[in-house]
Amino acid sequence: MSLIARHAGSALARKLFWAAGLFALVMALIPHGVRLPGDPSDRVQHALAFGTLGLLGAIAYPRVSAVRLIAALAVFGAFIEIAQAIPALHRDSDIVDWITDVVACVVAVVPIRYWLVASR
Repeated sequence: MSLIARHAGSALARKLFWAAGLFALVMALIPHGVRLPGDPSDRVQHALAFGTLGLLGAIAYPRVSAVRLIAALAVFGAFIEIAQAIPALHRDSDIVDWITDVVACVVAVVPIRYWLVASR
């Protein structure tokens, strides 16, 4: 059994998922943003964040349907974009960022779900 399959649905996987979600939220709402090493573009940061959330979510909640998990993460991404429109944060809200979030979730969730089902 693979390491991922062994931890599917575990408390550790759920804690990692929620910690990553909190980290993504804080990083997205810090006023003026934070410069990361290598200075990746905003789109790359969104893809990495939501790909990670999709991967961890698929492992943490294997009994939740892929569609429902992706929808929940899409709502989370939309919330972030709406919050970034608050002028005091000096952030930019962009629908393309949200689309990037959703695509990254799909790319992460679907293969992991397939792998978990195939490894049973």
